[in-house]
Amino acid sequence: MRYWRGRRGMSQARLAELAGTGQAAISRIESGRGQPTLALLERIASALGCQLTLAFASSAEQSPSSS
Repeated sequence: MRYWRGRRGMSQARLAELAGTGQAAISRIESGRGQPTLALLERIASALGCQLTLAFASSAEQSPSSS
């Protein structure tokens, strides 16, 4: 998010205004401390002129435990 905001020369305050949230929320998300809703992420992507894409991936294969 920070990358795309920077590419557009947009401040956190401006992105927050366009996304309908507060600058503090943008700061928390960019620093990894925030847990935005999907709706907010969609608004942020729209404000940045980006498309939101979600992916699910397994971090490790799980095998059944033996008894």
